[in-house]
Amino acid sequence: MIDKLHYISQQPESGTHLTAIKTALDAGCKWIQLRVKDQPDAVMLAYALEASKLCADYGAKLIVNDHPEIALQSAAYGLHLGLQDMPIAQARKIVGPKMIIGGTANTFEHILQRVADGANYIGLGPFRFTKTKQKLSPILGIAGYQSIMSQVLTAGIQIPIIAIGGILPEDVAAIMQTGVYGVAVSGAITHAGYPAQTVKNLYEQLHAAQLIED
Repeated sequence: MIDKLHYISQQPESGTHLTAIKTALDAGCKWIQLRVKDQPDAVMLAYALEASKLCADYGAKLIVNDHPEIALQSAAYGLHLGLQDMPIAQARKIVGPKMIIGGTANTFEHILQRVADGANYIGLGPFRFTKTKQKLSPILGIAGYQSIMSQVLTAGIQIPIIAIGGILPEDVAAIMQTGVYGVAVSGAITHAGYPAQTVKNLYEQLHAAQLIED
């Protein structure tokens, strides 16, 4: 089961990605994506192994961004691939048939391609400008999500689509009304004054949106 709330790791002002992941887990997050850029594979693997242990302790799922071999070696639950990363079919040969693979999308055409490639879920964004991504695709905003999700509905596509990119708690209700499955956040939790309250608020909004759908 793919969670409706995804936490994307980032380095906090003090500490490491693992510090941020521990904070998110303590706050109640159940789906953690380890996203570390511009680091040697050995460093990435060390992060992934420790993150995998942390997630196991909390009963959470670990997703590794961009590195299929490291996802496999760390016994991660899944792998997430950006538009410029390895093709899903190639990654699938590395990680095997059981691992969850998510893929980034910025347009409806990207969604069609991700579905054809066998992705298990799609991260659609960015919602707004975000400092966590260096090569930012065109910003979607609410209007962009409405347009793309309308096409998804018309096409009968049912893959879970996660909104991502600079999302704050106050954005969630409106974003969920576009028909996405869930949201991914980073700074909203990493920099929260009260992370547990923030996560509780996010889950309440996501649950309320699901009740409206049902």
